[in-house]
Amino acid sequence: MALKEFLYGRWIGAGYAIKGAWILLKTEPSIQVQAVIAIVMTAAGFLFDITRTEWLFQIIAIGMIMSLEGLNTAIEAIADFIHPEFHTKIGHIKDVAAGAVFITAITATIIGLIIYIPYIIDLFE
Repeated sequence: MALKEFLYGRWIGAGYAIKGAWILLKTEPSIQVQAVIAIVMTAAGFLFDITRTEWLFQIIAIGMIMSLEGLNTAIEAIADFIHPEFHTKIGHIKDVAAGAVFITAITATIIGLIIYIPYIIDLFE
């Protein structure tokens, strides 16, 4: 019976996770932009027939940026809930969270450039 309860708990947890992802996609402009970029990059992967290893790096980069955007959104919501009016420490926390997203976005961009620049160069040769 314990296994059944464990699996049921995971099933319920997965439902909450899917609901959270849907809420992010529906309500957060930053996630919407990242989702469009993810779709474009996935299409580019098929178009250029990137290698399995390149797919792995691309998927990890997309997952990291989307996940961190979600965490940043959660941190901002918690900070606003705890202290709705402006506070320098809350501002610092929100800036640090946004900075983490920025670092990940730069990293994902570099990964994309490393993957796609050789394919683009090959188009012109």
